[in-house]
Amino acid sequence: MEVEQIEIREHLRDHEPFSFLTDEELDKVARSVEIAYFRAGADIIALGDEITDLHYVRSGSVELFRRSGELYNRLGEGDIFGQLGLLTGRRARFPARALEDSLIYFLPGELFRELFDANPAFADFVEVEDRTRLRQAARQAASDNPLMTERAGRLVRHSPVSVPVSTPVQAAAQRMTEERVTSVLVTATDDDERLAGILTDSDLRRRVLAEGLPSDTPVGEVMSTELACVRDDQFLFEALLIMLRENVHHLPVLRRERPIGVLDLADLIHHETQNSLFVVRNIFHCRNHDEIEALRPAVSASFVRMVNEDANSHMIGSAMATIGRSFKQRLLELGEERLGPPPVPYCFLALGSMARDDQFLYTDQDNAMVLDDAFDPARHDEYFRELAQYVSDGLHRAGYVYCTGDIMATNPQWRQPLSAWKERFSEWVHRPNSERLLHSSIFFDLDGVAGATSMADELKSLIAREASEERSFLGCLAINANNRTPPLGFFRNFVLERGGRHENSINLKRRGTAPLTDVIRVHALAAGSTAQNSFRRLEDTVANGFLTASMAADLRDSLEFIAMVRARHQAHDAERGGEPNNNIDPETLSAFERRSLKDAFRVLANAQKFLRFRYRPVRV
Repeated sequence: MEVEQIEIREHLRDHEPFSFLTDEELDKVARSVEIAYFRAGADIIALGDEITDLHYVRSGSVELFRRSGELYNRLGEGDIFGQLGLLTGRRARFPARALEDSLIYFLPGELFRELFDANPAFADFVEVEDRTRLRQAARQAASDNPLMTERAGRLVRHSPVSVPVSTPVQAAAQRMTEERVTSVLVTATDDDERLAGILTDSDLRRRVLAEGLPSDTPVGEVMSTELACVRDDQFLFEALLIMLRENVHHLPVLRRERPIGVLDLADLIHHETQNSLFVVRNIFHCRNHDEIEALRPAVSASFVRMVNEDANSHMIGSAMATIGRSFKQRLLELGEERLGPPPVPYCFLALGSMARDDQFLYTDQDNAMVLDDAFDPARHDEYFRELAQYVSDGLHRAGYVYCTGDIMATNPQWRQPLSAWKERFSEWVHRPNSERLLHSSIFFDLDGVAGATSMADELKSLIAREASEERSFLGCLAINANNRTPPLGFFRNFVLERGGRHENSINLKRRGTAPLTDVIRVHALAAGSTAQNSFRRLEDTVANGFLTASMAADLRDSLEFIAMVRARHQAHDAERGGEPNNNIDPETLSAFERRSLKDAFRVLANAQKFLRFRYRPVRV
């Protein structure tokens, strides 16, 4: 071995993870290393570069940056970088630049992977052990996604343009033209900055010009009053979801309940590369079931784009759930056009994944209907039966297949007056048994998507209030939450499906995300939370002292990681033109992903043990 190679070997020996290598392995590394010199300020890795080598700082210092340009980390002598790119096969997400004149060793990726497979201590170090590794894996994608890191207030380019409610529409239009804006906020008076409404180009066209109203009509008579707003400290992702859910193109931004500006669709287009906004817009332009069905490829493409552009599971699940809600809302509008106005108020409920905002591509429809207590079956049920059937048929054609368990509003059992729903929930809570709750737990994830949604809010409040006080109910839920165990054997090997078309695979929903959701639901109901999304529920359980911050973080990261493996699998199936499913062959995953998946399943197993201890089984 040459003198230079000996010097390389001895320097590596003093720093982890190379200190874990045998002499033979160290010799091989020293002979394979290439050396490069970088002047201060020189780029070592650019954003999006293919990672082919492990980088080792021999001397000098290196800075890593987020996509936004924010400093992510600073490295010195003996530190390594580029390992996650090599482990996951992804391009560089953290650009690297020499802070000062630096000497860098380049270890070929092929040799890195050979050492990773052969030396457990080396592998454990570069992955980051146990839950720290899992946390890093779960959060890696979101760390540099602008939708998750940018605040809504950062995109406000101009001070708000506002007029009082008494302003004539012509004067408001002139003001909008002068300020080059497409909307104007409407306040109660010149001195009162609280919002009364918003006037947009669309309002002027539809409510003034199309109706032939005079130019001196006060804006207060034609403005939109049901405002959707976003706080300045909320993320762009949340602003996007509000736009999606409310189907609006202008969003006032508030700071301490006062407007500081307005985001419009153009402000988010360059961030919103997944096109979910446009899918929603097209849904509300549909005129029949045929046009609804024609949007299926666009929904699939939107999902694939979000996965490929590194949105996290909460972003994907929320956007897909919003698309699903929009289908329901438009189908209900079309149904009412066919059947006439509803004879009594009603609320259409989303259940399960759509209510939790964690819906993916492969799903069935779970829904129900709450009717006003003035409902008379003899006079009114035929209308709501036909409306429910029209919506269910449309959802099926849109790709949300009929529920095999018949949990749909077409089933008269799940199309009941508000008082009947309250009685049913009270019975489930106060007279529980595991068998009954096994088939009804989906109803504890509910959300009103159309109609008199205040009825859904009443049910959520009732559930939160009564469930938190009923230990036998929580005990039965805990029993059911332990029914689906993670697929890990005694020696921590994966337990695979046997027989059938999914042999030698793991169902990531049935054995992963679903039992995690079940565990989180029990803690949330015990804490009296009205939240439906699992991540929001975890926040409430910590705030109310039912879980420590560390326990909640483990559950959150496990759910995120398993969900994203599942999402990437479904996106891959969709891109190949196959039928997306939840079953994955672990051998198709990288060693890094397999280890992290086992970490996540171990968190689930421990969480189920804690659930059995915390909410002891109750015989009913």
